[in-house]
Amino acid sequence: MDSKISQIINNLFAVNATVHLTRPNPAFGDYATNVALELSGQLGVNPRVVAEKIAVELQKTGDFSMVEVAGPGFINLRVTAKSLEDSLQSVWSDNFGSSQDGAGKTAVVEYPSPNMAKPYSVGHLRPGNQGWAVKKLLEATGWRVISDNHLGDYGAPFGIWVTGFLRFSSEAALEKDGVYELGRVYIQTKKVLKEEKERGETELADEVQSWLIKLENGDQQAVDYSARFNKISLDHIHNVMARLKISTDYEMGEAFFAPRGKEAVQKLLDSKIAIKNNDNSIIVPLDDYGFDVPLLVQKSNGAALYATTDLATILYREDNWHPDKVIYCVGAEQQFYFSQLFAMAKKLGIKTELYHLWFGTIDQKNDDGTREKMSSRKGVVLMEALLDQAEARARQLTGDRDVSDDDIKKIALGAIKFSDFAADRRTNILFDWDSIFALSGFSGPYIQYAAVRVNKILQDNQNIESSLSDYDYEAEKAIIVRLLEYPDVVKLAARDLEPHKVAGFLYELARDLNRYYETTRINESEANQKWARVEVLKKVSFVIEDGLRLLGIEVPTRM
Repeated sequence: MDSKISQIINNLFAVNATVHLTRPNPAFGDYATNVALELSGQLGVNPRVVAEKIAVELQKTGDFSMVEVAGPGFINLRVTAKSLEDSLQSVWSDNFGSSQDGAGKTAVVEYPSPNMAKPYSVGHLRPGNQGWAVKKLLEATGWRVISDNHLGDYGAPFGIWVTGFLRFSSEAALEKDGVYELGRVYIQTKKVLKEEKERGETELADEVQSWLIKLENGDQQAVDYSARFNKISLDHIHNVMARLKISTDYEMGEAFFAPRGKEAVQKLLDSKIAIKNNDNSIIVPLDDYGFDVPLLVQKSNGAALYATTDLATILYREDNWHPDKVIYCVGAEQQFYFSQLFAMAKKLGIKTELYHLWFGTIDQKNDDGTREKMSSRKGVVLMEALLDQAEARARQLTGDRDVSDDDIKKIALGAIKFSDFAADRRTNILFDWDSIFALSGFSGPYIQYAAVRVNKILQDNQNIESSLSDYDYEAEKAIIVRLLEYPDVVKLAARDLEPHKVAGFLYELARDLNRYYETTRINESEANQKWARVEVLKKVSFVIEDGLRLLGIEVPTRM
């Protein structure tokens, strides 16, 4: 449609114009454009005169049931349904929705990056969901994407693990409960460390630090503990990620980068970017980037910090992957740290765009109606337990219908994941079981059910004979208009790194579909009508499935 208007403008005024169509209130038309206003200055002609000349030519095409000039030069358009269907058919392909906007560019997306010291929690649900969706969106727009699970497998957690295990656990307990015992030990040791600090003592803290130093120095006992605990934790992380249907190309955690971090810090010192304090700690002043607080890159005892390993990670990616963009999928609470880290990178001369893809918390509702961050004292925070509960809910939803275990898992995961995209990622989301499994609202099961229903219609009509239809597509007009939006929705979601835009689109498409069913009986249609309608529904099925795929959600066979 926009290209047709551009051609008319070129014919009329001998200029090339980019036409942007917007969706006005339906009472004013299907589309609107202010291109006449944009052209008036260039042509030196009153914008309304420009608009009226364009409108006359548009009327001649026969593609519009209404062309109206409004205000100083806006053009409102109502397009015939058949013309819209022709437009959809002309751009339709097996890659509908995809583009090559990012062709030739490389992005690194870092997710879910859990801490190895405790079981996979709900706290890493959003990094995994958002990271996977951003990866898929970038790939859909032509980017080469490298995904990296930057594991928290180094630093203080290791020292807490070993110290806690030796003081508060046993081989039998570790053998029995694996990562959950390591998680229990971690929590207990953190509690004792806090109590010790309040007393002004450091015995346990010193022991934790000693194990960190031993590991950094290659002490064999420390290395063995690290390898053993990491394997237990990593096996668990892989199992949960498999249930979440997410994966990464690499798993280069902090332990991999720690030795390189020490070398990088030394280079900072040599280049005068970093300063060594009297206590031997090393900092990078960032006052020239607006930060009063410098970034600490090495402790006084020589131990590495997040900044140490993150510095090495940035340099490694620059040298080996040459990315145009690096995206860190980490919660909002780390905004200040990442702003400091990115400032240090600029100080080093790094030109790559470093982007903190942050998001709000997952909240739960208290008995008194107030909201607070989901916590273990108020319910499930372990990811495996959450998934188990979701699958139980999915079984309740499907009742006594014959639904396979595989489909139950798809429905459960779809409900949890889609709730993450219910709004802009920067907002806190409310985790409410009833809402996320609703079949009549903004939910994963609502969208999945729309897909299952349309797929059933297609299955029932799979042997329908093709027809050269003169059908007018008026009943399908709202759906066709929505389908035509899909490529732009994907482009915008990828550009802005906002998967919720795809979720919103899918919800609107599912609503359009349900309204369509209220007035149209596909199986009762005449032959040429049925063929035309089925062809439109095939496109609907493709777009819903593709949109859900971008969000990491599968369509069940039955529900």
